[in-house]
Amino acid sequence: MTDITHPDVFHGLPVLTLPLPGPSGTAGELPAAGSVAWRLDCLADELPFEEVWQHFLAVVDTTQVRALLIGPWWEGDYTPFAPVVATVVSDAHRFPGLRALFLADVEGEECELSWLEMCDITPVVEALPLLEELSVRGCGDAVPGEVNLRLLPFRHGALKTLRFESGGLPGHVVRAVGASELPALEHLEFWFGSEWYGGDTTVADLAPVLAGATFPRLRHLGLQNSEIQDEIAAAVASAPVVARLESLSLAMGTLGDAGAQALLDGQPLTHLSTLDLHHHYLSDPFVSRIEELCTRAGIRVDLEEARDWDPEDDEARYVAVSE
Repeated sequence: MTDITHPDVFHGLPVLTLPLPGPSGTAGELPAAGSVAWRLDCLADELPFEEVWQHFLAVVDTTQVRALLIGPWWEGDYTPFAPVVATVVSDAHRFPGLRALFLADVEGEECELSWLEMCDITPVVEALPLLEELSVRGCGDAVPGEVNLRLLPFRHGALKTLRFESGGLPGHVVRAVGASELPALEHLEFWFGSEWYGGDTTVADLAPVLAGATFPRLRHLGLQNSEIQDEIAAAVASAPVVARLESLSLAMGTLGDAGAQALLDGQPLTHLSTLDLHHHYLSDPFVSRIEELCTRAGIRVDLEEARDWDPEDDEARYVAVSE
């Protein structure tokens, strides 16, 4: 299983969790606002998000903040994420230099991924037209039958990196991304997750992305952590978008020999610099064939985390991140 942890670096900046006031009422000397990626965490000191947010606004020159990570936003009992989004949106004008945002930088020991209740994040991208990187961590169905993560199609001229880390990504979010206008997008990453946790994305939902015309500058595509990884691999094998990619990830899912055969039989992948297939269910002969292909072409390939399973039992295969 892939560990969900806090990044040490975000948008090229070292991550610093905002120190909160101690008994003396001061958080101590802080670095220059634009020199770090600021992370807000309510859980450690058990303070309400609004209090942490107001402290952030008071002690940091937010006009110089370049990157922001929203960590655990609840101080006791778990609370919905929507008020956090509303707060960020209402104060967006105070962050003219913000270029990167991570919504729900929460690791497994703080809250299981499947219980990270997201909300409609469309207002965030609309309120931050200069944002270049957006990462979203959380599931669509924290509670079965209750869809939480939402996104409407949007136009954004600056966004270069868009990442959804989920144990159950709803298909409607994938379709919304495919229907969006993102002329600057270079890096797109989806973690699809398990159907049990709301991951109902289909290959058809990916059609606009795979067609290649939607995002003209796309250079990295990650279609990962899927229970239908073989079907996705088969679609990728003939997808026009692949010709312009520099790197491709089909990692973290249930990729097996059928998917590998489709890739080997499909369009050339020799132009890629990186191919990530870690956490897979390939037999040794297919691992060898892919390694040979990548060695000849000079492709860096990741085939780590080969999973042991019963070939007669497809249900024995599982994704790296679900709960």
